[in-house]
Amino acid sequence: MITRRRFTQAVAASLAVPGLTAGVAAGEHSSLGPVRHVDAGDVRMAYVEYGTARGPVVLLLHGWPYDPCSYIDVGPLLAARGYRVIVPYLRGFGPTVFRSPDTVRNAQQSAVALDVIALMDALRIDRAVIGGYDWGARTADVIAALWPSRCAALVSVSGYLITNLAANLNPLKPAAEYGWWYQFYFATERGAAGYRENTAEFNRLIWRIASPTWDFDDATYARTAASFTNPDHVAIVLHNYRWRLGLAPGEPRFDEYERLLAATPKIAVPTIKIGSDFDGPNIDGSSYRSMFTGRYEHRVFSGIGHNVPQEAPRDFAKAVVDASRL
Repeated sequence: MITRRRFTQAVAASLAVPGLTAGVAAGEHSSLGPVRHVDAGDVRMAYVEYGTARGPVVLLLHGWPYDPCSYIDVGPLLAARGYRVIVPYLRGFGPTVFRSPDTVRNAQQSAVALDVIALMDALRIDRAVIGGYDWGARTADVIAALWPSRCAALVSVSGYLITNLAANLNPLKPAAEYGWWYQFYFATERGAAGYRENTAEFNRLIWRIASPTWDFDDATYARTAASFTNPDHVAIVLHNYRWRLGLAPGEPRFDEYERLLAATPKIAVPTIKIGSDFDGPNIDGSSYRSMFTGRYEHRVFSGIGHNVPQEAPRDFAKAVVDASRL
């Protein structure tokens, strides 16, 4: 049996050995660099850091089924511009582990956001430009809405993603529902077993569907797939999607945060939103423009799929720099 300690050591070692990722053609960098750890609320959070400790802070958050490798080129680009860049592994991914075996393996939106706030506290970061996509965009939106004093600016992909559980009970048009097939799969015990047994194959399929024009190679996928062997990964993924459909409970200690988020709070921090091909008819951002009341820009990355920072690192890094100056 692989213990959490052995798991953490193995993942950190694989990321630190250059030979394991040498020769990767996709992107300019093939290694994240050293992985650091710090106690952050419920988790001992693993993260990668780029740049000088004295630079303005940028916090970059990944989604599912991805990991910090999404920022493998963005981090160095921003570090070269003088920023301090922090890229954590979210709960259930890579070497990030729960500090107690008794903690509920909960992935509701406020729990994930509070991990990031705890990380900022542990690293003594008062404010940061926060960027993200997928789960990372939702988490960034939540922090910008509930803790605007901690968010100097926001760069996020695919709209206003704060979850409203009541609204999520309303059906979408059939074509839109079809796009979320995996959420319904995860709602079943067959889906839970299927994801547990075929995690790497399943997630590679999601990569191909979500980014059909991204020609990633085997080494690029394998580098990220190591994060899916986290002992809590399956439980976290299943809870996230079941909770969003009202099929799994959250925890009472997060009820007040969820009550605030259920009111669909508007976001007032300086924001650059990014639409990509993954967003379909919402790529122009008009459907959610009213939810952002501060200084705002919307950018369209045509020909780019869902993993925006890894597919278009220079454009994403430029958005972060520009957002910091809004």
